[in-house]
Amino acid sequence: MKWMVSTEDCRWREVETTAASGGEVLSIGDAIGKPLYGFGCCISELGAKAIGTLPTKKQDEVYDLLFSDADCGFRFARLSIGANDFAESWYSYNECEGDYGMEHFSIDRDRKYILPAVREAQKRSPDLRFFASPWSPPTWMKYPAVYNYGRFVESEENLRAYALYFKKYLEAYRAEGINVTQIHVQNEIHADQKFPSCVWSGEALANFIVNYLSPAIGDAAQIWFGTVNGPEKNTETRHRQYLGRAMQVKGFREAIGGVSYQWAGKFGITQAAEDYPELDTINSEMECGDGTNTWEYAMYAYEMMHHYFKYGARACVYWNMALPADSISTWGWKQNSLVAVRDGEYVLTPEFYLIRHFARFVKEGAVMLSTKGGMSTCSTVFRNPDGTRVAVVMNPFDFEKVLEIEGKGYALPPRSFNTIVL
Repeated sequence: MKWMVSTEDCRWREVETTAASGGEVLSIGDAIGKPLYGFGCCISELGAKAIGTLPTKKQDEVYDLLFSDADCGFRFARLSIGANDFAESWYSYNECEGDYGMEHFSIDRDRKYILPAVREAQKRSPDLRFFASPWSPPTWMKYPAVYNYGRFVESEENLRAYALYFKKYLEAYRAEGINVTQIHVQNEIHADQKFPSCVWSGEALANFIVNYLSPAIGDAAQIWFGTVNGPEKNTETRHRQYLGRAMQVKGFREAIGGVSYQWAGKFGITQAAEDYPELDTINSEMECGDGTNTWEYAMYAYEMMHHYFKYGARACVYWNMALPADSISTWGWKQNSLVAVRDGEYVLTPEFYLIRHFARFVKEGAVMLSTKGGMSTCSTVFRNPDGTRVAVVMNPFDFEKVLEIEGKGYALPPRSFNTIVL
């Protein structure tokens, strides 16, 4: 048995089982869901740049903390195809208007920050797998022809060229020794934002996947529908208007490997689990926060992780790997991160410790176990491939809470994260 505890004032300490009694009883049942891909984060320009400002020794420490087996051991990470909202500035891999043959396609921009960061991650995690998604196609394929807002112009020439764009991306990254195993065709498919974005309908995205992208890339990577950022309040983002509509397109079910849900898709994944339990799902991006990196927000993030795993997600992927402390993105966003960098030093944030409580002990291939009891919504339990069971438990209360698991009592400190290897 191993028990690790983190509170806001005392993080990541090992404690002994106490003889506590009289608390809630947590019952652990059978496996539910599918084996996990593992945990990870997104490697973006501003995150990689922030780590790059640290002295070499501290850079190594950060990458060790995130990717080495001795710590979080990330195994499933995200890349953006071109600029995301935490890029230094807008770019795609081909801004030469009318280049339908992709003669000018180039990933050279990624050689500055992204590829060096990926290689540091791969040194620590040689089997690291990636999924990738664009925030926007090249601007000349959209109306209006801008990186933000707008929609893809569904001409035959554009559809064929965009499929080739993805194929070129996979080939270019593979030539760099980077195995992108999944393509998630559009980040936030109904986000019309001031940062890189592009709106698609469910039918349009399904048509592109079935008739253009799938034939172009073959078995080079799985194709995933998403990332889906709804339903929210308006009817245009409803589950049936996107995944539901897409599933009616002939050949779509056979063409996709799964569906990914960004944080605003937390209600959509519940409907997908009910309608299409055969589909794989992941949480492609946890909620972003407001840049203050509070303990309270990390506790809320736990609730979201529990929710996604409960409804079948095979991964919860954190968003910002690292950011400068108190920074703001190129497009005006303040967000949370796992690592905050300032003046040549770094700080591990509350959400780093939350992710560590999962990733340090819950391994790739683990399956979630059902739970019952008064603390079940605050208890997320997995069985690893080697048979070990890991309970990640949050005490959300401002007082000590006793939890009994299989006859042993654990006095959980107030407002704490606890990992118990049973």
